[in-house]
Parts: sequence; C-alpha cells; structure tokens
Amino acid sequence: MRRFARVALLCLGCGVCSLLYGFSQLALSLEQEPGGGRERQARDSAAPSARRQAGGGRVAAGGSLGPDEVGASRCKNLSVSFWNSYWMLPSDVCGMNCFWEAAFRYDDRKTHPSEKMHLAVVACGERLEETITMLRSAVIFSIKPLQFHIFAEDQLHKSFKDILDDFPYEVKVNYTLYPITFPTESAAEWKKLFKPCASQRLFLPLILKNVDSLLYVDTDILFLRPVDDIWSFLRKFNSTQIAAMAPEHEEPRIGWYNRFARHPYYGVTGINSGVMLMNMTRIRRKYFKNDMTSVRLQWGEILMPLLKKYKLNITWGDQDLLNIMFFHNPESLYVFPCQWNYRPDHCIYGSNCKEAEEEGIFILHGNRGVYHDDKQPTFRAVYEAIKNYSFGDDLVRSLLRPLELELQKTMHTYCGRVHKVFIKQLTNSIKDLNARRSKGR
Repeated sequence: MRRFARVALLCLGCGVCSLLYGFSQLALSLEQEPGGGRERQARDSAAPSARRQAGGGRVAAGGSLGPDEVGASRCKNLSVSFWNSYWMLPSDVCGMNCFWEAAFRYDDRKTHPSEKMHLAVVACGERLEETITMLRSAVIFSIKPLQFHIFAEDQLHKSFKDILDDFPYEVKVNYTLYPITFPTESAAEWKKLFKPCASQRLFLPLILKNVDSLLYVDTDILFLRPVDDIWSFLRKFNSTQIAAMAPEHEEPRIGWYNRFARHPYYGVTGINSGVMLMNMTRIRRKYFKNDMTSVRLQWGEILMPLLKKYKLNITWGDQDLLNIMFFHNPESLYVFPCQWNYRPDHCIYGSNCKEAEEEGIFILHGNRGVYHDDKQPTFRAVYEAIKNYSFGDDLVRSLLRPLELELQKTMHTYCGRVHKVFIKQLTNSIKDLNARRSKGR
C-alpha cells in the first residue's frame, strides 16, 4: 500500500511539474509575440481622432493630431497577463491577473494584410510632379487595388485632386488627401527637422489609426514591378518584426553611418527609410527598448524624447531617429535587399548591389535630386520615361523602347555602364502585365 502511495505521489508531482512547465512556455511565447506581455496594448490607444474634411476626389479627407493624443494613458488600455515571466511592469500600467483573458486575446497576433494595399507619401514644396510620377509607376504594374494616403501642403491639394481624378483606373485606385500635421506642442521642431514635412512619416501609425499595414515611400521613388511584390513581405515577418527597410549602404567603405554618425544606428551601415513597409498594428502595440529610461515606451511616447536627446547629433532627421530605435530593437526589423531601394550610391562608385545585378532593380530611389539634373542621366532617363508615358499606350513601344535608347546614351557614367539593371525587371514586369491583360485579368 505504501509503495502504491509513493507511486501515486510521484505521478502527481510529475503532473504538477509538467503543468508548470507548460504555463512557463505559454508565458514566454506571449512575451515574444508582438502583441504579448508588456508590449500588448489596445490597438488604437495612442492614435489621434481624425478630423475629416471634404476634399473632393474619389476619397478626400484630412487627419490631424491633437496636442494630448500622442502617448495616451497606458493604464486604461494595456492588459497585462499574470503569466509575465519577467514580473516587471511599468509603474503606470494596470495588470489584469486573468489567465484566460491572457490566453485568448492573442488570437489576432498573426496579422494578415488585407486585399487593398495602402501606400503613403508626404509631399511639400515643388514635389507635386515627382509624387504624381511615383503614383503613376505604382498604378501601371500593380495587381490588387491601391489606397493612396497623400499628406501634402494645403496649396497642393487641388492639384493632386485634379490630376488623380483623371487617372483611368477608377476601380483600382482610391486616394485620401491629408494636411501636414504634427503634435501641436512640438510642431515647430518637427517641421524644421531635416527637410520640410519629412518627419511626417513618423506619425503615420498615430494618424492612420484604422490602417493595419502601410507602405511608406519618398516622393522620389519609382516602382519597376508591382507594389504587390513588396507588400508580400508582410507575410514573411516573424512574430517580432514590425517594419521592413533596406540597408543604407552595401559597401561599408563608402557607408555614411559607420564613418560619420554620432548616434546609434542599425546594423553595419544603417538603414534607409525611403521605402518603409510597416505593420502599423504591431507598431502601435509595441513597447520599445531605449537608452533614455529603463521603462519601455510606445511609439507615440518615444519620438519626442528621442528628438530632444539626439537633435544636436543627427544629420538625416527622421531617418536617424528610426536608426536609433531599431538599434535598440533589432529584432523588430525585417531587412530586404538593396534592389528594393536602389539609389545612386549603388552605382556611382561602381556597382555594389549584387541582387540588382542578378535580377534587376525592383524599386528605384532617385535621392539627391538626380531626376532633375544631369549628374546621373541613367536615373533621370527612367524618371522621364515613366512621367511621359500615357496610360493605355503600348508599354513596349511607348515606354521600354524609348528608355532603352536613352540609357544607351549614359554609358559614359558608372551607372550607365550597368544600365541593363535598370530595365531587366522593368522588361519582365511589362511581359507579366501583357500576359495578364491577354488573359483578361
């Protein structure tokens, strides 16, 4: 009888140990998920209420940030599981010690992008033509419907509306116009950071509170393949990744950050934010590690402290702030190859983007104003070809062939010597588009 009792007691002990181990693994998995542990918040807690105003077009509205809406109270919205393996909560966070609530509220942690692709751009000053050309390139090749979120100075709104209303793809494209908006109490500082309006992108997760995922691009971007293809990277994110960008440089010997930066930066050569794919639901939920406090901060809480600490040390404005954030949170970034953000630095000192050499350029980024001067005629030739293309014309005859002739005139430059990388993917994109049209898709 004693032997039986000992065996029963041993079995009971093993069962308890197994149960405790299962709870610990569950707690660890919740902590690592983008919605888990201390990093979980109600989806829109820090987001501003958008003030909508009629603006014409297919869809036209304005959104704004109120002075008290960035960094809303965490205590009201954050629900923290009892099964927190670290037992460390910020002082102003209210924990809810409920196992079942903690277990079932993570059903949405694997976010799937919707069928509509959301593309955002910020345009100020003389950027109207450049922005329209970028939007045209997105429309030409993309498959799924596009929703444009255009943040522009008020005087540009009518021009955008007039031009976009003439786009022939009514079913495929919708757009929304927004004013340039910064938190009221610090608007002046954000406006003068780097270039006018450039830092607007930092506030997109807070303004576009109902958008789950978003592709932000600079105005000087040109798509040489469908937006659908870079959008598909969202499905490749692991459970901790919230955004995707390309490296600033491929070759450290010519890198800027690793030679000159006076602040932390991501990886070996930093990241370039001209093409930035975001899971904004995860961004809004996440609490970021930082070097200012031992308490992790939400997106809306961390921006101003970062600016105050590093404003005398940063050169490239909001891009530098993003580098600092992902330096401290490297697990949150997905890095895609240079062909998805191909810039003059990839060829003006000799070709150094191997992926582009093999497969062609997927997204062209004409920074340094190369679309509008003669310093890099290869980039300008691609820009002019897309700008001058008329919707509905034969893409081979009206876009590809004229571009090939212009590129042959650029052989005297380093970028011109590798001009075939500028049309390799473009040629394939045109073939694919013509094939879809022939099948009636």
